[in-house]
Amino acid sequence: QVQLVESGGGLVQAGGSLRLSCAASGSIFRVYGMGWYRQAPGKQRELVAAITSGGNTNYVDSVKGRFTISRDNAKNTVHLQMNSLKPEDTAIYYCNAGITATSRNYNTYWGQGTQVTVSS
Repeated sequence: QVQLVESGGGLVQAGGSLRLSCAASGSIFRVYGMGWYRQAPGKQRELVAAITSGGNTNYVDSVKGRFTISRDNAKNTVHLQMNSLKPEDTAIYYCNAGITATSRNYNTYWGQGTQVTVSS
C-alpha cells in the first residue's frame, strides 16, 4: 500500500512564508511526477506546481516567482516553498504523485490535504 503524508501548513500573515512537505511511503517501486494542487472554498482544485523525476518544473502563473517546488528522489519527498504569500493563496493544499508500486501497478495518489491560511 502506498500513501502520501503532508506537513507544514498553517496560518501566516500576508508577505510571510511557509514550506510544505510531502513524503511517499509504502510498497513503492518508482515515483514519477509529483506536484501540489490547491482548492479554495467554492473553487475548483488547481495545479499549483509540478516536478518531474528529472527535476523539470512548471508553475501556475499566479505563483511564479514566489513558490518553488523541489524533490528528493532518494527520500521520495516533495516540497513547496511558498514566499510572499497573499490572502488569495489561502486554500487546502494537496500533494499528488504518480507511483508504480512493487506490484507493478501504476496509480495516481493524493495526500490528505493541509490547510494554508494567509491573513491580510
